[in-house]
Amino acid sequence: MSELQIKLPTDTWVAATWDKYIQAIENPAYEKAKCYYHNGRMRIEMPPVGNDHASDHTIIIFAVNLFATIKGIAINGKDNCTYRKTGFDDAQPDVSYYIGENVDVIPYGTSIIKLDIYPPPGLVIEVANTSLADDKGEKRLFYEDLGVKEYWIIDVQNVQVIAFAIENQGSRRITESQLLPGLAISLLNEALRRTRQMNQSQVGTWLLAQFQQ
Repeated sequence: MSELQIKLPTDTWVAATWDKYIQAIENPAYEKAKCYYHNGRMRIEMPPVGNDHASDHTIIIFAVNLFATIKGIAINGKDNCTYRKTGFDDAQPDVSYYIGENVDVIPYGTSIIKLDIYPPPGLVIEVANTSLADDKGEKRLFYEDLGVKEYWIIDVQNVQVIAFAIENQGSRRITESQLLPGLAISLLNEALRRTRQMNQSQVGTWLLAQFQQ
């Protein structure tokens, strides 16, 4: 039986060479998976994604885009984009943003964003329903090493955003975004809570009023 026919462990980090990792993610069985590689280990996260994860994913993108638009902050968002430093790192965060001076650094026509050519995104967001421990642990260390400036975890079950500022390969909790000045994490938490009680258009109307103050 070939190595590609052997089912690999999913939703956990396993030791692997870079070549084995590339071979795995090119397997059609993992075509829709989210894949990560760091420090000689790989992680394959398999779908499906449930309603709660998908809904929080949608509202957080809406909130960030709306805030940046109203405040005149230049952003360029990526949904499930692959970032790769060949031979070393591979990541597919749920959401990521280039903000400010690097907003237009990735040209159209780019497929995988190669980190040996381009800078990493400033803000990375992972939506965690069943993967919270990993998002708070291994992935946070991963994004520290990649050099992103801010990392948010959307804790679906506890209905909250856990936000970190990253500097010098370390991270600390923050209550307000540093890349999106004036955006309080508590306001995002309230928006998430409201999605459990009303539809997203109603939450959007509430966010609009908050951001215009």
